[in-house]
Amino acid sequence: MKSLTISSRSRQTLRGLIDHKLELLMIASSTIILLITLHFPVSQLTIFFYLLAYLIIGFPVIRQSIKNIAVGDLFDENFLMTIATVGALALGDYAEAIAVMLFYQIGDLFEDIAVNQSKQSITALLKVKATTATVKTPTGPKAMKPEQVQPGQIMLIKPGERVALDGQLVAGQSSLDTSALTGESLPRDVKTGDTVLSGTINLTGALEVQVTKPYQESTIAHILDLVQNAGQKKTTTEKFIKRFARIYTPVVVGLALLLAIVPPLTGLGTWATWINRALVFLVISCPCALVISVPLSFFGGIGAASRHGVLIKGSNFLEVLNHVDTIAFDKTGTLTQGKFTVSKIAPVAPMTAHELLGLAAAVEQHSNHPIAQSVVAAYPDNLVDYDVQDITETAGHGISATVNGQGVIIGNAQALAAHQIKLTDIELTGTCVNVALDGQYVGQITVADQPKPDAESAITALKQHDIQTVLLTGDNRHIADRIGKQLGISHVKSDLLPAQKVTAIETLTQAAHAKNHRVAFVGDGINDTPVLARADVGIAMGGLGADAAIEAADIVIMDDQPTKINVAMKIAKRTKTIVWENITFALLVKIVFLALGAVGIVGMWEAVFADVGVTLIAIVNALRLQRL
Repeated sequence: MKSLTISSRSRQTLRGLIDHKLELLMIASSTIILLITLHFPVSQLTIFFYLLAYLIIGFPVIRQSIKNIAVGDLFDENFLMTIATVGALALGDYAEAIAVMLFYQIGDLFEDIAVNQSKQSITALLKVKATTATVKTPTGPKAMKPEQVQPGQIMLIKPGERVALDGQLVAGQSSLDTSALTGESLPRDVKTGDTVLSGTINLTGALEVQVTKPYQESTIAHILDLVQNAGQKKTTTEKFIKRFARIYTPVVVGLALLLAIVPPLTGLGTWATWINRALVFLVISCPCALVISVPLSFFGGIGAASRHGVLIKGSNFLEVLNHVDTIAFDKTGTLTQGKFTVSKIAPVAPMTAHELLGLAAAVEQHSNHPIAQSVVAAYPDNLVDYDVQDITETAGHGISATVNGQGVIIGNAQALAAHQIKLTDIELTGTCVNVALDGQYVGQITVADQPKPDAESAITALKQHDIQTVLLTGDNRHIADRIGKQLGISHVKSDLLPAQKVTAIETLTQAAHAKNHRVAFVGDGINDTPVLARADVGIAMGGLGADAAIEAADIVIMDDQPTKINVAMKIAKRTKTIVWENITFALLVKIVFLALGAVGIVGMWEAVFADVGVTLIAIVNALRLQRL
């Protein structure tokens, strides 16, 4: 796998060079002309070839500079390069002028390739869209575009093929490679009835999948939209650098002008000497390293997160993660598995636990309620020995029936109280299924939603980084406190309606903003949508989460693992470190070289390093994020 990754990156770089064949031709031709001309003494003929080499390599920069001036954008790197090199030509420094423009264009070429490669590191992850879907029709299998397939149609998916649309498995069983969506390398086994997501790869058996969503609403369509638009939301650092460049460039142009005029007027040297120093000053001052490396670093961070199954909708959200000191969680489906399992069986003697579970399962098999289904799933034996008749289900209370001639009532406390049946040994740490037989209470089955395997480690890791954790749930206090204590959550707020969750988040954000910190909320359900939108950073569980929650969130965790929150925060911190490394390095080098250039210690060649060299070093540093 590693060798394939390296090969893929090499192909990306080669493809990037091929895509810039015109720039390569210009660089090669001007370099050849320059190297040949340098072997001859200066004459009218050699000056002609120098100017020819300059025009070949400098034409795009000069043209862009003129276009920018026409629309009022006077001070940019194209303007600086044009003024500096034209001035060098006027002073007779032909080779230096060509070299400056040549190295500037080489640096610009590698900048373009680096930016494109950084974007490709994200979009390459999104080459998970199947170009066709094989659909079952009365006349036989038919290949169709995913956009043309309608919900209800049956897709035929052979081993090795990519799933084109979301659906439900109706025939066959297999293992799916979900790494493109979740970042998880371990294949996921699927069987009849399981949900199959678009973008995954069928590894083993042939499958028949009934399409449940049109392509526009499929998982892969959402991912494509989220990631392709990620670069449009700029960080405060990116906006600051852009504003800084607009102020910085006119200032250095003004300083260069003063450097060219004031010393000769005061008798400190010749005009040629100080004009040359001013031109060197202009070349050094070009802000390319800052303008390019900062957004490139954030692209790298977003790409690194995507490879770990974390989709970040904009670089601004990556930056905000660095200021989060409080993370609030929904419970069901976020920290817990979102499905009920039997956690305790408490029979009243002489009934045994097995008998109690069998009696309850015999009746509950006729209900579609998730709690009822969890009771049925827990019973290991066959239910054919139970003769169940006269079934009556009351929403919100329970279900009653006659089992083998005896009356059975199953439900909550209210269901039994309605029949004047007294309860004992009530368990309050989960959802209780109370059972009565012929008017007598015979036991209780506790059903609970279990925490996800990595939930506790996720909370522990956050607390180690001084992140305050809060549980916001609509469940009752006893269940919420149990989960909170089990996972080690700092604060628990229970019995909350969706509107009350929003109020709780607003309270947390007000407290955090007072300390210049931010609050994140993690959820997965439709009822979490307002809270996700209200938090400074909304994080949705994308694997099983509701579409509305995924749309409202700023960050989507594709495999539903809470530990990926820590991964995202580590990537955010690493991105911030590299961004400020580049800013600090570029400014320090430029300040030193500007001072040296002003007093004549460095010339045009050193100026090229201070501009193009610093830019390339900053780019290489930023690209390290793509391998994080």
